[in-house]
Amino acid sequence: MTYPHLVEFKNFHAVFGKGDSAKEVVHGINFFIDKNEVLALVGESGSGKTVTAQSILRLQSEDWIHYPQSEILFEGRDILRMSVQELQKVRGSEIGMIFQEPMTSLNPLQCIEDQLAESLSLHQGITKKDARPLVIESFERVGLRDAKNRLRAFSHELSGGERQRVMIALALINKPKLLIADEPTTALDVTIQAQILRLLKDLQADFGLSVLFITHDLNLARRFADRTAVMQNGNIIEAGGTSEIFSKPQAAYTKLLLAAHDDTPPPPPLQESIAARVKNLKVYFPVKKGFLRKTSGYIKAVDDVSLVLRRGATLGVVGESGSGKTTLGKALLRLIPSQGSIEVGGKEIQGLKENALRPLRRTMQIIFQDPYGSLSPRMKVRHIVGEGLLIHKSGEEREQKIADALREVGLEDPEFLDRYPNEFSGGQRQRIAIARSLVLEPEILVIDEPTSSLDRTTQFQIVNLLRDLQERRGLSYIFISHDLRIVKALSHDLLIMKEGKVVEAGSARDIFAKPQVEYTKILLQTAFEE
Repeated sequence: MTYPHLVEFKNFHAVFGKGDSAKEVVHGINFFIDKNEVLALVGESGSGKTVTAQSILRLQSEDWIHYPQSEILFEGRDILRMSVQELQKVRGSEIGMIFQEPMTSLNPLQCIEDQLAESLSLHQGITKKDARPLVIESFERVGLRDAKNRLRAFSHELSGGERQRVMIALALINKPKLLIADEPTTALDVTIQAQILRLLKDLQADFGLSVLFITHDLNLARRFADRTAVMQNGNIIEAGGTSEIFSKPQAAYTKLLLAAHDDTPPPPPLQESIAARVKNLKVYFPVKKGFLRKTSGYIKAVDDVSLVLRRGATLGVVGESGSGKTTLGKALLRLIPSQGSIEVGGKEIQGLKENALRPLRRTMQIIFQDPYGSLSPRMKVRHIVGEGLLIHKSGEEREQKIADALREVGLEDPEFLDRYPNEFSGGQRQRIAIARSLVLEPEILVIDEPTSSLDRTTQFQIVNLLRDLQERRGLSYIFISHDLRIVKALSHDLLIMKEGKVVEAGSARDIFAKPQVEYTKILLQTAFEE
């Protein structure tokens, strides 16, 4: 018997917990995926996208999730009623999955060859010796550079784009019929995003794959998907051909998502004084080889970089992964050793000892890229936000300062103070991270990829918050990002980096209007491609 669809969700409900604590997070949705097509599942964080996708492979612990009166048909077989043995045969063999964060999805204790060989052994009984040519072929197909010589590499030795290519190879090594791609490009810069998207398109055509593509970036859905389904609060509120959804959206929520791309440049700063000045900054990491670990060369992470940060203005720092953006931010704050001149408020800080530097640290704060990893899961919000006050011995009115900082970032509920980070959404966690920096009343903030893991509407909520804080407090930002739409909305000045060097610098308005360097032109073309 031939079934009309490869995958079909029928009256799908997902309920977490049991009894009085049970909470339904997906509410009776219906959709399908046909053979050889790409369906994009789009919506904000918490809309139910990942729960829905992971249910195809029943990846959630069934001790605390259940699916009442639901069906997920894969070639007519109900996955929700398969035995564990039947399900094991489907996972990885007939259905593959690319997870959102390859660094945590790949085994850090296994080299990349062994991880693919293990999958071939489990599903096809192929020995490690016979698996090697298949592994090499798979790596070459996904564009991993110098594949033969990198088989014994571990995940931490690869760049973000390379790790994602390994994840794709792992998902496709057994030639599945369905590929689930859960936010596969979220943490990648725009040029690597484009490469991964083109790779997935080519592989989809070569293998005759069906793809469930989960994303919060509607521009990616537009470029990749045949059909799109829009989720909100556990419901599918609109579905249809991608071009039709984008040209004639019917639901108010879809229209809101499509409108959430305000990249209007910020107003000019109120003053023209200098907050910080960097001259000829260098950060070189030694490469050690041999039994005696002698230095054989250097990785020039930041190579002779100079910049000026204006008071009350935002300097956007843009470039591909590995270009030196984050290293530059850390060096400016004296978090890592460097050579060159660093002036903050007209004072040279490069040669200061730690005791002399400590009072200045409260004026220079950093907001890290990942609020999931940078907030301690064992500390309540009041302790996370107030920790800096203890370190800098600002005990007076401490509770009031914590409450004021949270209120300023839009977290006014007093109950938030005694909650843990896992009880908040991604956007709320980022607001907590911002409050932690603001509580010390800094003058300079280094903001490292603060929106990369957030959906588009939440991204621009954070952008508007940062704009408001800058206007009220006169803050100076060094804003590090690979998302040029966000950079355009925040930045007064721009620094384009490649391989540790500055390739173009100047007014953000001028560079976005008329880039002078070919590398910048490629970045902008890729970022704003429709």
